[in-house]
Amino acid sequence: MSAVRISAKRLRQFTASLPGYFHVSENTFLIILAVLIGLLGGLGNYAFRKTIEFVHWGVFEQGEHLLGFSLQEWSLSRLAVIFFPAVGGILMVPLWHWFGQDLKGGFAGFLERVNLRGAKLPLRPIFTRGFASAITLGTGGSAGQEGPIAAIGGAIGSQFGQMFKMSGDRLKVLVACGAAAGVAATFNAPIAGVFFAQEIVLLSAFELSSFTSIVIASGMATVVSRALLGNISEIYAPHYAVHSFWEFGLYVLLGLIIGALAAAFIDTHFRIKDRIDAIKVHRLAKPVLGGLVVGLIGVVFPQVFGNGYEFIETVLLGDQTWYQPTWYLLAAVVLAKAVATSITLGSGLPGGLFAPCLFLGAVAGGSFGHLLAQLFPSAGIAPGAYALVGMGAFLAAATHSPMTAIFLLFEITDSYEVIIPIMLTCVIGTAMARRFKKDSLETFELTRAGIDLESGKERNIMKSLKVGEVMVRDVETIPESMTLGQFAEFIEQTKHTNFPLVDAGGELTGIISVQDFMGVVFERDLMDLVVVKELATEKVITAHVDEDLDQAMRKIGYRNIEQLPVVDRETHRILLGIISRRDMVSAYNKVLMSRSLEDADE
Repeated sequence: MSAVRISAKRLRQFTASLPGYFHVSENTFLIILAVLIGLLGGLGNYAFRKTIEFVHWGVFEQGEHLLGFSLQEWSLSRLAVIFFPAVGGILMVPLWHWFGQDLKGGFAGFLERVNLRGAKLPLRPIFTRGFASAITLGTGGSAGQEGPIAAIGGAIGSQFGQMFKMSGDRLKVLVACGAAAGVAATFNAPIAGVFFAQEIVLLSAFELSSFTSIVIASGMATVVSRALLGNISEIYAPHYAVHSFWEFGLYVLLGLIIGALAAAFIDTHFRIKDRIDAIKVHRLAKPVLGGLVVGLIGVVFPQVFGNGYEFIETVLLGDQTWYQPTWYLLAAVVLAKAVATSITLGSGLPGGLFAPCLFLGAVAGGSFGHLLAQLFPSAGIAPGAYALVGMGAFLAAATHSPMTAIFLLFEITDSYEVIIPIMLTCVIGTAMARRFKKDSLETFELTRAGIDLESGKERNIMKSLKVGEVMVRDVETIPESMTLGQFAEFIEQTKHTNFPLVDAGGELTGIISVQDFMGVVFERDLMDLVVVKELATEKVITAHVDEDLDQAMRKIGYRNIEQLPVVDRETHRILLGIISRRDMVSAYNKVLMSRSLEDADE
C-alpha cells in the first residue's frame, strides 16, 4: 500500500472518530455538518454562476462584439448565433470522451443514487458535471442551472457523510442538505430550498432531525449567497394583487390549462430524446448537432437561449411589446422553448429542467393573462400576475412538487396577496398533470427502466429481475390420473411439497401439495380409488416469464403459497417452469450483495 493511501486511510479514521472525541451527540454533529455544507453549497452556487457568466461572456458577448450584431435587433449577421450553442457542443466532446460516466444520468440518476444506491456520490462530478453544465448554459443551451447545482450541493453533502462514515439514512440527509443549499442560494429562497429537498430529493419522507439539518443548511447557503451577490433573487417579480373575487375562477382555469401543458411537455420531451437516441451518428457528434439545431431555433426565438430568466422577468413585468400577439407567444415561443430544451438535453448537453419549467409556465401564464386583459379591458387584469402564477403552476405540475413551487413563488414575490392564487393553480395543475402523466420529469425515465423511487431499494431490486431469469425449468410434474396410492409412494422419493398436474398432452390442469394429501392419507380404502386431480386446486395462480419478481412475490403473498407454475401467455396451460419463494429470495440476496460491493468500490 502506497504512502498516499495509508495517509488517506488514517485521515478517514481520524475524521470518523471526531464526534466521539468532542463528546457530541449524533444529531448535534449532523447540525454542525449542515452548517458546513450550507456554507460550501453557497460558495459552490457562486462559483457555478460565475463560471456560467464567464462562458457566456467568452462566447456570446464577445461573439456579438466581434461580429457586430445584437440579439435584440434583427440583422443578417445575427445568423452567426446558430454556431454559438454548437461551440458548447464542441467543448463538450472532450468532456464526454474523458468523463462520460460523470455526465450520464442527469438529475434522475442523482435521485436514484440517493434513494436506492446508498447516497454515496463521487467527488469528481462536482467539477466535471458542474463545468459541463456551465458550458451548456453559457453557450446558449436551453436548460436550467438548478438541477446541476442541487446535484453539486448533494455531492458535497455526500462527501462529508462518507468522510465521517455516516449510515445510509444520515448520508441521505446530508445529501438533501446540500441540494437544499444549492436551490436556496440560487433563488435566495431558503424555504423553497427546504421543501425542494424534502419533497423531491427525499420523496416527502419527513423526520424532525433531518428537517432541522436541512433548514440550517438552506439558511446558511442563503446567507452566503446574499453576502456575495446581494439580497436579490435570480428572478425579480413585482408585487401583484387580486382585484376581484371572480378572478379566482380564472386562476382555476389557468391551473387546468397549465397542468395539461405540463403533461404534454413531459410526453414531448421524452419523445424527442428517444428520437435523438435513435439517430445513428457518433455519440460525440450529437452535442454539436444538437447545438446547431438550438442555434437555428434561437435565430428566430432568441428567448430560448440559456435559462431564460431575463425573458421571464420581462413577461412578469408585463412588457407587452415582447409577446404580441398572444396566440403567437403561446403557440410559438412556448413550443420553441420546449423543443429547444428537449434537443439540448437529449443531445448530451447537460443541464437542468427547473428553469425551462419556470419559463414555459411564465410565458403561457402571461399569454393567458394578456388575452384576459384584451377580453375584459375594464377589469384591471395584470398579465404579469398570471405569468407569475403560471410559472409556479407549471413547475409544480411538471415536477409533481406543489409545495416547492408555492414557497418559491412566495419568496420571490414576498407578497401575501398572491398566495391563494398560487396555491390554487399549483395544486390544480399538479392534479391535472398527474391525471395525464403518472410520472414527473424526474421519474419518467426511471419508471421506464423499472425503477420506482417511492418503492425503496428492496422492491426495485425485485422489479429488476424477471421470472424467466430465476425460475427452475426442470419441473417435477405428475399426471392428473395418478392415484393417491401412487402419489404417496411418489412423495417419499422427492424433497418437493408442491406438484403441478398435467394432462395427457402435457398441459397444466392443476396443482397439488402435500398438505392437500394429508387430509386423506389415513383413508386406506381411497388410495387406489381416488386420483390426485380430485384433491388438486384447478384454479392455479401462475406467473409468466416476462413478469418481474415483485409481481410474482405479490401473487405468492396473496394466497400464502410457496411456488408458482410459470406458463405461456397464449394458452396459459403450457408449463415452462416453476418459481418458488426461496428462489426469489436467493436471487434478491445475490443482486443486493453485488450492488453493495459496487457501491463500496465507488
